[in-house]
Amino acid sequence: MRIILFRHGIAIDRDDPASPGEEDRFLTDEGIEKTRAAASGLARLGVTPDRVISSPWLRARQTAEIAAEALGFDAGRIELSDALLPFSPASALLELVSVPASREVLVTGHAPHLDEALFALTEASAVRIKKAGAAGIEILDHHFSSGRLEWFMPPRALRELGAGTAR
Repeated sequence: MRIILFRHGIAIDRDDPASPGEEDRFLTDEGIEKTRAAASGLARLGVTPDRVISSPWLRARQTAEIAAEALGFDAGRIELSDALLPFSPASALLELVSVPASREVLVTGHAPHLDEALFALTEASAVRIKKAGAAGIEILDHHFSSGRLEWFMPPRALRELGAGTAR
C-alpha cells in the first residue's frame, strides 16, 4: 500500500479580519493556484489513488477536490474524517487508511498532524510538509509498523514538476 500525505494549500490568515473560524478558513486565490500546480505535480509523479480522504475543514476539503480533479478521481467519492484534524493522534490516521484495504490512498490534512503521521510511519523526524507539499510512503507490512519514505516533494518542486519545469 502507498499513502500520499498532501498538506492543504495556502489559506486565509487566521489573523485577517475577514477570516472565518478555523474550520471554515478557505484557500486564497494564490493558494488555489499553487495547490492546482502542486496537484499537477502529483499527477506527473504517477499518483493514482483509489481512495482520497480529507480533513473536514474547508481548506483541506478544497485541496482534496483540486487534487481529485488533477488525478482523475471522482470528487464525489472523497471521504471526510475527523481523524485528519490537526491535533488528532497519528494512530487515528493509520486506522483510517487500513480499512478497507487500498492500493494507494491520498490524504489531505494539516500540520502538525501529517508530520506526526509521517514520523509514525517512517521515523523521518526532520521532514516537515509545507503547504501544498507532499510525501509518498510505501507501507511494508499490514500492521503499519514499518513504512518507507519513497519521495518527499516540497511545494515548489511539485509545482515545477507539474509545469514541466523541474530541473
